[in-house]
Amino acid sequence: MSIVYLDNNATTPLDPRVLDAMLPYLRDKFGNAASRSHAFGWEAENAVEQAREQVAALIGASAKEIIFTSGATESDNIAVKGVAHMYHDKGNHIIIQETEHKAVIDPAKYLEQNGFEVTVLGVDKYGMVRMDELAGAIKDNTTLVSIMFANNETGTIQPVAEIGKLCKERGVLFHTDAAQAVGKVPIDVEAMGIDLLSVSGHKMYGPKGIGALYVRRKKPRVRCEPVIHGGGHERGMRSGTLNVPAIVGLGTACALAQAEMPEESKRVTALRDRLWEGLSKNLTEIALNGHPEKRLPTTVNVSFLYVEGESLMMGFNDIAVSSGSACTSASLEPSYVLKALGVGDELAHSSIRFSLGRFTTEADVDYTVKRVSDAVNHLRKMSPLYEMALEGIDITKVQWAHH
Repeated sequence: MSIVYLDNNATTPLDPRVLDAMLPYLRDKFGNAASRSHAFGWEAENAVEQAREQVAALIGASAKEIIFTSGATESDNIAVKGVAHMYHDKGNHIIIQETEHKAVIDPAKYLEQNGFEVTVLGVDKYGMVRMDELAGAIKDNTTLVSIMFANNETGTIQPVAEIGKLCKERGVLFHTDAAQAVGKVPIDVEAMGIDLLSVSGHKMYGPKGIGALYVRRKKPRVRCEPVIHGGGHERGMRSGTLNVPAIVGLGTACALAQAEMPEESKRVTALRDRLWEGLSKNLTEIALNGHPEKRLPTTVNVSFLYVEGESLMMGFNDIAVSSGSACTSASLEPSYVLKALGVGDELAHSSIRFSLGRFTTEADVDYTVKRVSDAVNHLRKMSPLYEMALEGIDITKVQWAHH
């Protein structure tokens, strides 16, 4: 049985061209990039510097502003905790939003337990931050605003340039977790006023366990206290011997994304819309979560009323997707991201995230539309709630008998 892979927001396959670029550095080019006294080290160092250029070019930064990390989670931790501690004398207040990835929420919680003040902004029904609320939340002692570029569950893209402009005007640093956006939508850290930006290799057809953090060097010069201390690698912000093969892979993935983004973005957006239109044509009582337009090309998050997400997924177990229950599917909590959008628990439980990518085909999408439609119809046939709805009974108003 071949499986259709539509969980690209969780992880993407490695692009074969990325693997080809990495292989030499796993074999004979095995030098340590910090060994400055012989050819093995120089070769590794040159490879790392080229990758730095490639990552920087994709987001409009300069190579010196790129720090290699183990992934976006570490980048988020360095940005949030590193800035908070480094600028503690200036103030102890940071601002995030409630639909952030846990890699931003949890460091913020940690800071809060350690004497910092954290404001968590809500979002509108599309998952957008409200600019007036953000402006109102910035105070004299605010040092950092951290708001993600695009959401991993809904694909909603935030008004990043507006946020950057506001932060500049108020003299506050702006970090954005761009794990889902890098390589999929155009990013320019200069034009958008971004001071720190997190990148993940495995969300853009690179290897797992590698990421980057962009840290602005001028206007203003940003500094982060390290989370990992040691030999002072990566401008002192992230010690540890560099993972050269993975760094080469990330660099190559960025170069490929930059070259192919205009074409790929068009193609994937068309597939995304084909998926949603197909489902809409076949099914009643479904809802799109997230912003209808300002949304990643890759993401379709749909609530199917009157069916439960987990059982629905079993109905098409040859398609890899993820359900509205959060990353930790073991906890049957409905997704906190969808709850923040005001989607009720019922709907949050019935939502499925389809995320498309570079290797998704039209045939994959058409097959998915058919399998999902069949599964939903099958489950609804067995659902008394759906029957009541068809009879025009508003089940949100039903007084259920409690025993």
